[in-house]
Amino acid sequence: MPGGRKRMTVYHKLVRDRIPEIIEASGRRCVVRVLDDQAYLDSLHRKLEEELQEYLTSRSLEELADLLEVAYAIAEFRGVRPEQLEQVRREKREARSGFRRRLFLLQVSD
Repeated sequence: MPGGRKRMTVYHKLVRDRIPEIIEASGRRCVVRVLDDQAYLDSLHRKLEEELQEYLTSRSLEELADLLEVAYAIAEFRGVRPEQLEQVRREKREARSGFRRRLFLLQVSD
């Protein structure tokens, strides 16, 4: 950059744990902070929305996996192990089934 000034990009978003290491390995520098509990949970919820939008745009398997990673992080924060989350998913599937039949509810009458 002219005059020796370096370009800085501001992100203000939750990143995976190894991202700072990856950035620094590329010869760049980054600044991070550790979030308190409420800021972390809020950031996880924003990240879930971000990953959902990325999946809806790309429909890629990688973005779908990112959604799962954020869901697991939220569960872990709430003290729930991945196995417990999976058990709840299985129980709901047993009680109400899944989405394989592609049913689209139009209306219900009394």
